[in-house]
Amino acid sequence: MTAPDQPVRVLIVDDQALFREALATLLEVQPEIEVVGEAGDGEQAVRRCAELRPDVVLMDLRMPVLDGIAATNRLRVEQPGVRVLALTTFDDDADVFAALRAGALGYLLKDVSSARLVEALVAARRGESVLQPSVAAKLVARVAQLPHEDAPPRQPPVPLSERELDVVRLLAEGRSNREIAGRLFLAEGTVKNLVTGVLTKLQVRDRTQAALRARELGLC
Repeated sequence: MTAPDQPVRVLIVDDQALFREALATLLEVQPEIEVVGEAGDGEQAVRRCAELRPDVVLMDLRMPVLDGIAATNRLRVEQPGVRVLALTTFDDDADVFAALRAGALGYLLKDVSSARLVEALVAARRGESVLQPSVAAKLVARVAQLPHEDAPPRQPPVPLSERELDVVRLLAEGRSNREIAGRLFLAEGTVKNLVTGVLTKLQVRDRTQAALRARELGLC
């Protein structure tokens, strides 16, 4: 993985050549991003990852030869250091949960803004989960439907402050640090510190788990 102060090395995977080219053009002007290659299907994506060692793969899901979910499964085994972000037109439940089970770190729709996409790529390199708000809502709703053998505890091991509760509720909506900062009128660095505190107190590894844990605890 490249150093944090270096551009995020990105591989774009999509079966539509025009979309790949347009996305590459959009991303290449961003100083935080370096597009290292493209692939037109999942099989080619796996080969190109082995050659190029990108930090993050932007993975379409519905492709010929090998679809994005199968490719993500293979990358999880063969290239565990590569982060995969699903970037697709569809947010139906089957695709969402299949992609996340396969190992995708995040799930975005193709109508995402360029600023949000760049932020998501940078966050993904850090290992942070990135979810479209509609997808985050689906995930939280699915957890609410799961049966529990025992009632979950109603409080986290360490109580969250009011500000941390505000943050975790916005995390559950799939909001980025920048969006949370704007909503709460805080500096982005402050939000990053609050998110770290939330993860620690909820005893989880990433933002998605924090949202799920908060839902189990009745915090959102």
